[in-house]
Amino acid sequence: MAQYQLLDNRTVYDNGFICVTEDKVIRPGGQEGLFALVKMRDGATVLPVTPDLKVYLAQEYKYSMRRDCLELMSGGIEEGESPLDAAKRELKEELGLAAKQWTPMGYVDPFTATVNSRNYMYMAQDLESVEAQNDPNEIVKLVLVSLSDAIGMLMDGIITHSASCVLLLKAARLLG
Repeated sequence: MAQYQLLDNRTVYDNGFICVTEDKVIRPGGQEGLFALVKMRDGATVLPVTPDLKVYLAQEYKYSMRRDCLELMSGGIEEGESPLDAAKRELKEELGLAAKQWTPMGYVDPFTATVNSRNYMYMAQDLESVEAQNDPNEIVKLVLVSLSDAIGMLMDGIITHSASCVLLLKAARLLG
């Protein structure tokens, strides 16, 4: 496979969560060019599933999208935290739930052309209520629907978050 040759790079922006660099490269075909790269903190997405195959979704206004979004619980992985620990933290903070059974469901690279940010996916089962630790800067409305209804929302374009879509489809396939 042909590789890019890096000639130079510079950091354009870095706030600790997202870093944008501009690379001067020679492309595989020999032409010189610029490449903008975005490196974001890796994240974790969790799908909580009840015994009767209902799933918890989160409806929240997403500033970058300028609209309410319906998706699964997701969050960035903190320094020194494992992807599974991040998923457990998000489930507790956002939903006030803990799970006794965790199933790793792989990961996605959401936008491989310019963004480097792996998103690890987990299915959480055998749920129990715990005290939520809501972030006062986030207003999250919990939505409990059947897994089949969530798949319908995904197919209708209501759920568009890539890791949520992939995780819901994988869980539907795994759970039958």
